[in-house]
Amino acid sequence: MTLLFTLTFPLDALAAKEAIKPPQEYQDWLKTLKEEMISKGISKKTIKKAYKRSYYHPQSEAVASDRKQPEFVMTTTDYLNRVITAKRVKEAQTKYTELYPLFKDMEQKYNVPVNYLIAFWAVETNFGSNFGNLEIIESLTNLSYDTRRAVFFREELYQALKIMDKYQLEPENMKGSWAGAMGHFQFMPSTFNNYAIDYDGDGYIDLWHTFEDAIASAANYLTQIGWKKNETWGMEVSLTYNFDYSSAGYNNMKPMSEWNKLGVRTKDGKRINLNEQVYGSILLPEGRRGKAYLVLNNFRKIMMWNRSENYALAVAKLSDYILSGESWKEEKTNPTYEIKTEHILKIQKFINQLGLVQLDEDGMFGSKTREAIKKLQKEARMPQDGYPDYQLLNKINKYNPNIGFAIPVQPKKLHK
Repeated sequence: MTLLFTLTFPLDALAAKEAIKPPQEYQDWLKTLKEEMISKGISKKTIKKAYKRSYYHPQSEAVASDRKQPEFVMTTTDYLNRVITAKRVKEAQTKYTELYPLFKDMEQKYNVPVNYLIAFWAVETNFGSNFGNLEIIESLTNLSYDTRRAVFFREELYQALKIMDKYQLEPENMKGSWAGAMGHFQFMPSTFNNYAIDYDGDGYIDLWHTFEDAIASAANYLTQIGWKKNETWGMEVSLTYNFDYSSAGYNNMKPMSEWNKLGVRTKDGKRINLNEQVYGSILLPEGRRGKAYLVLNNFRKIMMWNRSENYALAVAKLSDYILSGESWKEEKTNPTYEIKTEHILKIQKFINQLGLVQLDEDGMFGSKTREAIKKLQKEARMPQDGYPDYQLLNKINKYNPNIGFAIPVQPKKLHK
């Protein structure tokens, strides 16, 4: 068993990469980077091997991917229908039938159900069919040189060099995503070093070729960050007609006793059968006109894997399909406003100008922007569901700094 990929590169491709001469600024930066990595314990031999050729690219694929913004912010319905398909549900259920007998002991050891792990596997790499084909050291070097998230990626580069150093790997044999994620479950280098385990006991941790190591490492990670045994991720729920939407949101947690008093029920209108001391949040990923979800601790652990509510809902819903054996059903399109990235940027800029909070003007529709939109909706006397729509954009376009969102009194017309 080996941790390495056996890959070759055309000589003309390598020559093309070498042909770009890095500017002096990059060379000085790289020299400082190498010195820092050596001072942190990376061997000179590994540094020499890692940087045997230039990684400088004026238009790095990794940097372009990190900065890429879609024209439209994908709705939750669109995302779920793209990630959870009939084919994927059927294959995931088949994998579960095959793998559960092999890993039920591991499930007992780590208290993380196999159906969740298969859901992660499906979403991350399509059951191991797509690990990513970019060199991790090259991607992380370019991302570290870029200014947008340099500190984060510099640390991940150090962690990747530690893996390379420990297992004496060649840089071209460490393949992954543009962001540096690796193997069946797309572990970032820091996650690899902190949580990956040698489950098959052969002396190597191989997240690419040894599925036992990969799935057990995923289970170990989840249990170490606080996965709760015998607790669901959450469920779709129904809300009362007069529900206070300002109480919804990922960061607004309440015990079930309070949600019960506020009229939160199952999607069929029944009382939710959970311990009243269990804490959860109400998510409205597509606002008050879309579906509502009650999410608990384990959903929050999925969010620690990937800080996207859409991603977490996809893993959670797919895990339910796997365990229940139910056939796939398409998510029905909700009457939601299709958001453009330019609109999110406009809203973020407007919120910053009002001084409600300080947001990164990045066009990303994350939890911080959602909470800020709720504050803006309160100012505009709108339902505070955290979801932008035409009404909110119209109010922003007509905003008068002298009178705020108030409607100006029109002068009376004089009769002749």
